[in-house]
Amino acid sequence: MDIKIKGKVAIVTGASRGLGFAAAQALADEGAKILATGRSVSELEALAKTRPGAIVPVPCDMRDIAAVEALPARAVSEFGRLDIVVNNAGIAPAGAFLEQTHESLSELMVVNVIAPAMLSKAAGAIMVEQRSGKIINIASISGIRGKAVLVGYSASKGAVLQMTKALAAEWARHNIQVNAIAPGGFATEAQAAVVNNPDVLKKRVRKIPASRMAMPDEMGAMVCYLASPLSDFVTGAVMVIDGGETAKI
Repeated sequence: MDIKIKGKVAIVTGASRGLGFAAAQALADEGAKILATGRSVSELEALAKTRPGAIVPVPCDMRDIAAVEALPARAVSEFGRLDIVVNNAGIAPAGAFLEQTHESLSELMVVNVIAPAMLSKAAGAIMVEQRSGKIINIASISGIRGKAVLVGYSASKGAVLQMTKALAAEWARHNIQVNAIAPGGFATEAQAAVVNNPDVLKKRVRKIPASRMAMPDEMGAMVCYLASPLSDFVTGAVMVIDGGETAKI
């Protein structure tokens, strides 16, 4: 099935590993050109080598807002246009809320909320001018239900979900679609402590009606759909990929 994103240009943040890595590869496989960002130069270069000519690695720390805001112009400089932004980069420090510091919570909000907001704004200026664009925010089921010892993270992802809906309403008249994906348990490097411990994995999977963790490429397929013209009437949506975890009582 041709989803018609060949020749489109995407920015994927947090692309050096996990879900961002999979999203960048999936978009490249459909013919898109990717500006892939992350903090690890070696991992970004490894990603670029998996899809030669399709992915340009650009190291970027999401705490550096000026660098984040410069990414859309860099994409246009590299590829001549910008069509898609996948706001995937994020951090999830766990711990009892009474032990959280102002500094750690501030950093969390900068990386998970402020950075994607400012990247979307910078990209939006280009997309409004060309009257087309796709913003895809990677949230979490923690932003829907909340999780103990992940209070700050849950709050940040809840903010991302509401930002998605509000921005979708504001930019729909410009033919820009803004949607979110809320993943549940995915077998990524970030979940190594779960995946590599049989007892912990068994407990985690017990919470998932599908009785398994998801694989990263299952995220890639959804990203490609939301990046394509097939989803032009889909905006302000939250696509939950969690094996039924948030659907159960």
